[in-house]
Amino acid sequence: MSGSLSALVGPPTAALCPPGQCVFTEEWSPAKLVERSQITHDVILCTFALSDASKPMGLSTCACILSKFHEEGNPDPIVRPYTPVSTNALIGQFQLALKVYPGGKMSEHLKGLAIGSDVDFKHIAPNVKLQYPFGKKTITMLVGGTGITPMIQALHAVLGTEGDTTQVTMLYGNKTQKDILCKELLDSWAENSGGRLKIVHVLSDAKDDADWKGETGFITKEMLTAHAAPASDETLVVVCGPPPMYNVFCGPRDQKEVTGMLGDMGYTAGQVYKF
Repeated sequence: MSGSLSALVGPPTAALCPPGQCVFTEEWSPAKLVERSQITHDVILCTFALSDASKPMGLSTCACILSKFHEEGNPDPIVRPYTPVSTNALIGQFQLALKVYPGGKMSEHLKGLAIGSDVDFKHIAPNVKLQYPFGKKTITMLVGGTGITPMIQALHAVLGTEGDTTQVTMLYGNKTQKDILCKELLDSWAENSGGRLKIVHVLSDAKDDADWKGETGFITKEMLTAHAAPASDETLVVVCGPPPMYNVFCGPRDQKEVTGMLGDMGYTAGQVYKF
């Protein structure tokens, strides 16, 4: 399985590995950049080769890896976390979807890096996140921008596992239609899910977009009430996006207590997971 779009087409695939099997360890090791493609106006898909071409990455559900490079004139390395968009069904490679931010040191480095160059990666215990099976009847995903990447991994597990009946609702916030990462993939999964996946796109800057018929503004309590399952021990809300999003919905990532909009709606710490 290869090709620059292999992770972003096709049906959901449950290729699950438990924590502890990732080819990357707590020591930095290189992976070669073998392909790069532009998938939206400011998002690139980077394909890296693993040292053993016969094995998958072995990453557990929703986990991330750390990437590092040394900037000239800076004694401290630049380190960023990324959740791959590829699954363990991809042998000998893995793929990262990266939003290229103006002034973003890692994203601009990877956008300009020569094909065939090495990039250092590692995987440490805090990179292990929520594990499948999630054990809930319903899941609500509150997503902003590139926070979609761990949600894609979760959806691979939920929708790709035979016999799983979990109902998933995603509220996905972006600025404009062209900013929606993996829209075609997600919409096709929803269309073919038998009603198990519902996606509500919300655009904050759609006032001049005559083609947009969906929700506008920001994700609100009214939208949550209309589309998401109410607080209960049978539902899970997962949140991933930029820091201000956590403050609005659930409180800071490093705070166990659930505050913000979800706290006001009665969700508790055991019902909310902050990526």
